[in-house]
Formats: sequence, C-alpha cells, structure tokens
Amino acid sequence: MGDKNATPVAVKRIGRWVRSPSVREQVTMGVVAAFVLLVLIKVFVKSQTYLFVATQVAHSAGILLLIYKLTITKTCSGLSLKTQELTAMFLLMRILCFFGLFRDIHVVLDSLTLVCTLWVIYMMRYKVKNTYMQELDSMPLYYVLVPCAIVAIIGHPGLRAGIILGFFFMYYITIEAVSVLPQLQLLQKAKMIEPFTAHYVFALGVARFFSCANWINMLIGSRGELLTKIGQAQLYILVALIAEVVQTFILADFCYYYVKSVMAGERMMRLPSLV
Repeated sequence: MGDKNATPVAVKRIGRWVRSPSVREQVTMGVVAAFVLLVLIKVFVKSQTYLFVATQVAHSAGILLLIYKLTITKTCSGLSLKTQELTAMFLLMRILCFFGLFRDIHVVLDSLTLVCTLWVIYMMRYKVKNTYMQELDSMPLYYVLVPCAIVAIIGHPGLRAGIILGFFFMYYITIEAVSVLPQLQLLQKAKMIEPFTAHYVFALGVARFFSCANWINMLIGSRGELLTKIGQAQLYILVALIAEVVQTFILADFCYYYVKSVMAGERMMRLPSLV
C-alpha cells in the first residue's frame, strides 16, 4: 500500500514548475497573482463586511489548528506565547472600540476569537507548558508595546466617543501590525517548523491579505477622500495604512517560503537564515 501522506503527483509537478523560475520571476508571479485576486475581490465583493468576515474566518481557521494541536498532540512546540498574548491584547481593545462605535458582527466575531485565544494561552501556560520553547520565545513584550503606544499617541484620531477610545483604536492597530513578530522570531531560531504551526502562521497571512484588500477597497471607494483627510492632519488614517502594509509584508515573506515548502512536498518547513 502507498504512503497516505505522500504528495500527489499533480502537486509535485506544479511544485517543480513554480520552483523552476528564478527568484525574481517567482516574486513577479506572486505580485501578479495578488493583483489579480485584488481585482476579483473588487469586482465581486460589494460589502466591506464580507472582507472583514473573510479575515476573521481565516484567523479562526488558524486558531482551530492551534486548538487541534494543543488538544490532540498535547504539545505547543513552535508556538509563541507572546504572540498569543499580544493577539489577546489587541482583540480586547478592538472589541472595546467596535462596541463603542459599531456594536455589530465585528464584536461577535472578535469576541469568539478572543475566547479561543485566551484558551490557547491557558493551555500553553498550564496544561502543556513542559513543551513550550520559552528559551526561543525571548522577545520582550515592551519591545512591541512601548513603540506602539508612542505611535498611538502621535496618531491619535480624536474620536467623538472619547480620548481613551481613540487611543485604544490606534493602539490596537499598531499592536496588531507587529503582533506576529515574536512568533516569527521563534520560528527563525527553531529553523524547522512542524506542519500545524506553519499552517497557523499561513492562516494569519491569508487573514492579512483579506484585511489589506479591505483597505484597498476603502481607498478606491472613497475616491481619494481618505487620502485628502491625511493632508488635513488626520494622521490616524496614515498610521492605519502603514500598519496594514507592515503586517502584510511581515507575513508575505513567510507565506512565500510556506508555499515553496508545500510545493516541494516537505512535511517540515525550513526557513532561511533571515525571515
């Protein structure tokens, strides 16, 4: 009997075709594919809510993979507790902001994601802590929280709902932009990445793509109004845009090596010396 885990022949052929061009050609193909997807999203997706839901579904898929990993395999090897803690922080602040501004499906979806994230944190801290790679998860949280707080103060939007809510709005955006850095640092140190962890980070990359597509749709739909507001000293829009670009590029590099690894039929993903 054949190996059930063997990579299908079709996937291997596609993998060889993808790996055959040069790095520059591969990057070009990736950019073209992303542009085509953005155009299709613009044509067929008429509501920003749908893109937000798609973002949350992708994030939730990653969380479900973590739940499976922690429950079935009884290990949190390769996972960053600090990334989970940062995720819980920005989700809590986003829920407070959305509850004060929208009070709709955004709050419901974020609340479900927050509960799942807190459960992951609990499992990593108490149930499977003997498998936690604490020595590799070494990025101090203040490396993220302090600079993000400074950016949030500078780019404070001054919402009518209040100064504190406006600060939280800017703070969660900046924290979300770099919350995955501890996870990527851990993976960089570990070198070898087991499948569930790689799938989880890839799911975050997909979520970022949908979120970035949402912002692009907003920019196009506003017909330059958002950019005009930046010129009127509403810096929070510029900060939000930069944060979205930062998130996308941080995860795009990982997603590139993830797809390359899948196409090569490798069960354990490898990262180069720098991510």
